[in-house]
Amino acid sequence: MQDDLEMQTVGGEEFIAFRVGDQEFCVEITRTREIRGWSQATKLPHSPDYIIGVINLRGTILPIMDLSARLGMGLSEPCERHVIIVVHVRDKTLGLLVDSVSDILDVGPDHLRPVPEVNPSMSSEMFNRVIVMDKRIICEISLEAITPEMELQAA
Repeated sequence: MQDDLEMQTVGGEEFIAFRVGDQEFCVEITRTREIRGWSQATKLPHSPDYIIGVINLRGTILPIMDLSARLGMGLSEPCERHVIIVVHVRDKTLGLLVDSVSDILDVGPDHLRPVPEVNPSMSSEMFNRVIVMDKRIICEISLEAITPEMELQAA
């Protein structure tokens, strides 16, 4: 039984899938530090609209990004049902506000596709790849692209 399990995961990549609005996205599981419930953030003056504010995470000041707003899908109104996915980007830690975590995916190479060029200015920059599995199409978020270097200075 153990050998069967190992064979299923060989060559695969793992992702955390989550929902923003009615769409599903994902990030590599190795970039994820933790998943936590919503907690009220303190707004910082002069921050972009998609930066909700900061929270104190065990002594670390953590910026929280509204992923819906960052992806151009409109501002979220955070509530108890929202989730913060804490990710690591360029030696910094950042929280992504999402609607919910939907799955942990073990994805083989045959399920990974390049991002189609629908809107070249956004598609190729915001997303790394597309995962096609179980009648689902899930875009992998490019954490480097959604977090410009300037904004991580506060992190």
